[in-house]
Amino acid sequence: MNISVIGAGGWGTTLANLLAEKGYKVKIWAFEKEVVEEINNKRENSGFLKGVKLSSNIEATNDLKEAVSDKDMIITAIPSSFLRNVAKEISKYISANTIIVSVTKGLEDNTFKRMSQIIGEEIPKVKVVALSGPNHAEEVARKVPSATVIASKHLDILPKVKEVLQTEYFKVYPHDDVAGIEICGAIKNITAIAVGVCDALKLGDNTKASIITLGLTEMSRVGRFFGAKRATFYGLAGVGDLVATCTSKHSRNRFVGERLAEGKSFEEIRKEMHGMVAEGIKTSKAVHDLALRNNIDLPLTNQVYKVLYEEKELKKAIKDLTALI
Repeated sequence: MNISVIGAGGWGTTLANLLAEKGYKVKIWAFEKEVVEEINNKRENSGFLKGVKLSSNIEATNDLKEAVSDKDMIITAIPSSFLRNVAKEISKYISANTIIVSVTKGLEDNTFKRMSQIIGEEIPKVKVVALSGPNHAEEVARKVPSATVIASKHLDILPKVKEVLQTEYFKVYPHDDVAGIEICGAIKNITAIAVGVCDALKLGDNTKASIITLGLTEMSRVGRFFGAKRATFYGLAGVGDLVATCTSKHSRNRFVGERLAEGKSFEEIRKEMHGMVAEGIKTSKAVHDLALRNNIDLPLTNQVYKVLYEEKELKKAIKDLTALI
């Protein structure tokens, strides 16, 4: 089976290496030339997955056409803001039999489209699978026992995708609620930013638990708008990913919240992240706008948005959130 991964961040590199260690020949596309050179010459990706030796079955490239041509499965692991343009570009080179697995978490600004919907619009001839769960790359890459969820409207392809991705340490569970697992993956990042603020301000475990619970409530409200199943929010893609993202030292979104509470500017935070992306920043705007347009009550998302985009003072945001709930 010919497989490629689009995006050589931590998660994309981890999945490429997982597959390569299973014996698949994997092409991985990276935007940065230095990343391609380091993967091919040193078997490392120190900028995004430090300390992990990469399989010789991985070949990196900067050429999108080379990366996706004649592939049976393509994993898209790029930031949500770039997905539509990249999908449009690769659509020229992909056959109708290709399976695309989206592991990007977020909602598109203005359209509020989920990642699988964007791929479906730009490459309508392919079958799309969404993957989401409590999957920190730093742990999966080191074979720490983990689990994930895959979902598609094409249920017939899920057993094959599970077979390709699953290992002894990475369990894959098929699901039929595509909207549910994608909404869970998007909303949990907003909550993690708020939890990061709480931790940096040393507001305590009671506050943190309340914020996580409120995040789960808002996840459910947005999910209902998209027609998601209630049970999905209480599974791996919902509560599982929410807890992992809000409590882990590996969480980029929690990191952003911590640094904001320390008084760091966006530019300072961006430099500290060394090219990594915290999807919750852009997702908070998309979900805030969605809620305004459709009268969905999301007090936590609203305050996170105001802190990120309107420079609202953190203490005022916390006070207003407490009054609203």
